[in-house]
Amino acid sequence: MRRKIVAGNWKMNCDLSEAEHLLAELKRENLSKEVSVIVAPPFTNLHHAFESLKESEIFVTAQNMHQATSGAYTGEVSASMLRSVGINIVILGHSERRAYFGETNALLAEKVDAAITANLTAIFCFGEELEDRKQGRHFDVVKTQLSEGLFHIDPSKWSHIVLAYEPVWAIGTGETATPEQAQEMHQFIRETIATAFSKTIANEVSILYGGSVKPANAAEIFGKPDVDGGLIGGASLNAKDFAAIVNAFGN
Repeated sequence: MRRKIVAGNWKMNCDLSEAEHLLAELKRENLSKEVSVIVAPPFTNLHHAFESLKESEIFVTAQNMHQATSGAYTGEVSASMLRSVGINIVILGHSERRAYFGETNALLAEKVDAAITANLTAIFCFGEELEDRKQGRHFDVVKTQLSEGLFHIDPSKWSHIVLAYEPVWAIGTGETATPEQAQEMHQFIRETIATAFSKTIANEVSILYGGSVKPANAAEIFGKPDVDGGLIGGASLNAKDFAAIVNAFGN
């Protein structure tokens, strides 16, 4: 059975004292035991978050990593460095990394390989721009991102992968894909994986929706059969809002 997952991407927010406050508030919330809950603080707060949450059932993920194991890559962090501070999950290919830092499908394929080699779970992000959707290219764009970024991996390694579909036009804009649009794309993603690999892999991989999920719309989005949770941005910086999203399953 697929895991239900809600991951909160803090992005470049929260210094140490703010992170301590947010983590303390999260630990006081009554979060559903049926959902895997993940938070993604900035690099500087990863170890603190791991230590703070290790007695809880909340997991910690990094927001990014470099594809090399080590070397002269000033400012970068490797998979082994993440593991050394207790981190077993990493977000790869977020739309902001693709847009602002020029991350390509080929580069992300290397990062996926590095994550799998280090026994990390990769939350692999992908999704179309507004112009792609207006021109009717959204399915082609998503299929290309998946095939070039993930379809080289061995079928046995799909247990290391969580997918996160992000319609870029609905991130931080206040716009949200309708639940029907989200379901349509998630179903397409699952069918694409079934064709490339197998129905078993397609049915077992969790596919998250990322795009302005809020307490008000989470239950309707999560109620769709192929939506297994969310990658949450701004709402994850408020403990009560994030908890309401986590607890939206089954409401």
